[in-house]
Amino acid sequence: MIDLYYWPTPNGHKITIFLEETGTPYTIKPINIGKGEQFDPAFLKIAPNNRMPAIVDHAPADGGEPLSVFESGAILLYLAEKHGRFIAPDLRGRTATLEWLFWQMGGLGPMSGQNTHFRAYAPEKLPYAIARYENEVNRLYGVMNKRLEGRDFLAGDYSIADMACYPWVVPHERQGQRIDDFPHLKAWLERIAARPAVQRAYELGKQYQTAQAPMDEERRRILFGQTAASIAAGKHGPRAA
Repeated sequence: MIDLYYWPTPNGHKITIFLEETGTPYTIKPINIGKGEQFDPAFLKIAPNNRMPAIVDHAPADGGEPLSVFESGAILLYLAEKHGRFIAPDLRGRTATLEWLFWQMGGLGPMSGQNTHFRAYAPEKLPYAIARYENEVNRLYGVMNKRLEGRDFLAGDYSIADMACYPWVVPHERQGQRIDDFPHLKAWLERIAARPAVQRAYELGKQYQTAQAPMDEERRRILFGQTAASIAAGKHGPRAA
């Protein structure tokens, strides 16, 4: 049994997709990031970076005590290796899978996140910042589009690399991108969206999406106003003076 500390963000969707694809039993432990639940001391013991998702595996492969894993890419790799699925067993296929998994973790995710922040959440609209990140996401979509020319998936067969990237491309309109400009990427997006496990994962997230509060100064402070002092202070972090 897997305990999944989750909220319906792109990184959260990655893990529910894998668990649904494999039929792994799991229990959702909601972490409402808008309310600051990611700073609860109990959660920080599992996820010291105060970010979800995180998991606790109550039946690790070594037969030992429950094992916690944080960081979505690390979780996908851990689960793929445990189940022997969605990562190629051969050297070259495995290397390609890891390349595109780490590409998402280091590029597509962070750049898309910054793009969303400056386009939707920043209290001041900064044209340079908006253009900077919108253009970088555009470039990254171009990288994926070129990679997917003549391929169904990023690294051979459907893999954790696709599971990692897909949720970050779903909100392409919010990212200021025209998906029709990237025909191979669009076909890949539609191919994955048609998978029943992916549909189940996104349907699961809807019950938590309805609980999200509108953006206000308190929620903005919780989501974007944290510093090192927030970790020391515990849940919600220190209030601004």
